[in-house]
Amino acid sequence: MKHWEESTKNKMLNLQLPTDPRWVHIAEMNIADILVDHAYCEQKAASSCISLILRFPDFDRLVDQLTPIVAEEWTHFERVMQQMRNRGIKFGWPRQDEYVVRLLGFLRKGGSRTQQLTEHLLMNALIEARSCERFKLLWQKLKDEELKNFYYELMVSEAGHYVNFLELARYYQKAELVEIRWKEWLDFEASVIQEMTVRDDRFH
Repeated sequence: MKHWEESTKNKMLNLQLPTDPRWVHIAEMNIADILVDHAYCEQKAASSCISLILRFPDFDRLVDQLTPIVAEEWTHFERVMQQMRNRGIKFGWPRQDEYVVRLLGFLRKGGSRTQQLTEHLLMNALIEARSCERFKLLWQKLKDEELKNFYYELMVSEAGHYVNFLELARYYQKAELVEIRWKEWLDFEASVIQEMTVRDDRFH
């Protein structure tokens, strides 16, 4: 565990604003709502990768790297659903994800296909980074040992996805352009986190 934390400090923890420490305590008290929302997050993550594959089928490296992520995200969805079933939690209707809606509004429209792809890869990397950070909080703070172990496994997985999205962006776009835009994404995401109210029924 220590090795994972040390190896990801410079990869994942460049989020500009940490999650409000109250979030994990609120999440623990409302774990049913959090698990339902988490299940939808995993479903959307798989759908997002499928969408990119279908939109950019001629980008071979993209297709090759995202295909296994689709399978992994769907497996995460199934595992969250199993955690819910084990606890007698019913799967409810999806709630609007204000966090993702705000990020979608920051996407630059137009430009080349490579520029469009880069925008989506950076947005996905950011969502994975924030998810990973919150998985880490749940792993560290939850009292439920089964869920603690569950979220540790997902934390490691999400960190890998985060790195994959950034590497793909740097593969298809000039590194210096990626770094400039990545900094803009990080700053914008921090402003979103700062403005959002800590909710008891949302993962993000």
